[in-house]
Amino acid sequence: MSSLMKAKLPFKSLLTPAIKLVIASTIDLAISHEGLAAEKKTYTKPPFSVFASQMPDALLGSDKYEKPVWNLHDALGLPKWLTMSVEQRTRYETMDGNYKSGGKGGDQQISFQTDLFLEAHFKHLRAGAEFLDARQVGADKGSGINNTHVDEADFIQGYLAWSDQNVLFSGIGAEVIAGRQTLNFGSRRLVARNVFRNTINSFDGIRVRVLDYDNWQFNAFVTMPVGRYPNKSDQLLDDFHSWDEPEYQTWFSGGFLEKYDIAWGINAELYLYHLDEGDRPRSQTRNRRYFTPGVRFYLKPAKANFDFQLESIGQFGTVRATTSASDGKDLTHEAWFQHVDVGYTFDLPWTPRFAFEYDYASGDSNPKDNKDGRFDTLYGARRFDFGPTGIYGAFARSNINSPGYRIGINPRPNVQAFLSHRAFWLAEAKDSWTTANLRDKTGQTSDYIGQQLELSVRYDFNSSLNFETGWTHLFKGAFAKQTATSPNPQDVDYFYVQSMFRF
Repeated sequence: MSSLMKAKLPFKSLLTPAIKLVIASTIDLAISHEGLAAEKKTYTKPPFSVFASQMPDALLGSDKYEKPVWNLHDALGLPKWLTMSVEQRTRYETMDGNYKSGGKGGDQQISFQTDLFLEAHFKHLRAGAEFLDARQVGADKGSGINNTHVDEADFIQGYLAWSDQNVLFSGIGAEVIAGRQTLNFGSRRLVARNVFRNTINSFDGIRVRVLDYDNWQFNAFVTMPVGRYPNKSDQLLDDFHSWDEPEYQTWFSGGFLEKYDIAWGINAELYLYHLDEGDRPRSQTRNRRYFTPGVRFYLKPAKANFDFQLESIGQFGTVRATTSASDGKDLTHEAWFQHVDVGYTFDLPWTPRFAFEYDYASGDSNPKDNKDGRFDTLYGARRFDFGPTGIYGAFARSNINSPGYRIGINPRPNVQAFLSHRAFWLAEAKDSWTTANLRDKTGQTSDYIGQQLELSVRYDFNSSLNFETGWTHLFKGAFAKQTATSPNPQDVDYFYVQSMFRF
């Protein structure tokens, strides 16, 4: 592989632990800026998902990670022009206590995610498809099941692509992908292929990528988000099947520029997204019409060195207060988000890393002023910042003010663990704790939600099989206990164990 094709893009690091019961999984825990494609191939660091670890990168080469030790391609004697992989994850999760408005008792669920990926390639051309079956057992009418938990038997990718690693011998790589595809950009806080969540975002449209190796990369896209159906709880519980459909009245587009090593090893990203959302008979929306510009600077972790990440995002446009078809009033939308983390990796056994983290996502300061100030995370992932999603998912990038710290260790090359502790306040006391659907419009209750303690461990048995477990405890504060319609004031304990098999 030529020096032009050395990977310089950050990828998300992951963690996983030991446990024996369940088979197969995917997770994206990670310090979102951690890790480059290594010069020496390794399987212990990449997120365990087809898109990130097994699907070849047409511009950076196909040997980014070690091939799974058990793999269908070799077992079936498939030709080199065909890529094939299967992943199966099973996760058991249980929650004692509740934080949601009107919630009672705890909950539990076993989720299954089975993923088949195929790609045929001939010279500069490729055709790919990905089939996902995401389902669950154990939920009931009180579980609040939705289409982030279930998307039974559907295609999340189906595309044609052209790529050239050295266009006209210029040293520039270019790629065009048209059709249904998943997207991952930058920190993944606004556009992401979900890894911990049981279902995965996908988009119908076209993406153009241009890459100056070791220097910069630019992505531009115009898409329609794909709606996951059915989207009603009773139909999901009854295993009703309906094919996913593009949201024909909604357009999501943008441009994303990455510049490597601008100075002292610091990398930079500059981006702008545009969302123009409309209603469909099967999906009423808040008619979000946003422009979302942002910038990120980061320095990747290294032994005996400091690292950091700084991301600032603005958001402006219009939105409606509700999804009701009778609500035709546009509110002026102005919001912003800030993320900061600073870490240090010690050159000691277990390679401990300590990091201070801070997130601020604006809220709506006045529910009566015909303005909306609540930040919208668009199609981003949140597990790596705010803890497990699944049946838990207590926090999102909306109306929060949250400092915290994280300690990560690697006791062995195939074992990773971390401890995270964060405190949460409302950014605006009169706005909602959005994931709990709790709100005091007077702002008199409190703005203190509580604290969250999380522990997670991952064990890679080999490059085909891993196990992971985690525990999260939510210490409820005054807002979580005293707001009208808040559930029992007891704290919340969440536990999960999962296994993941890829071949």
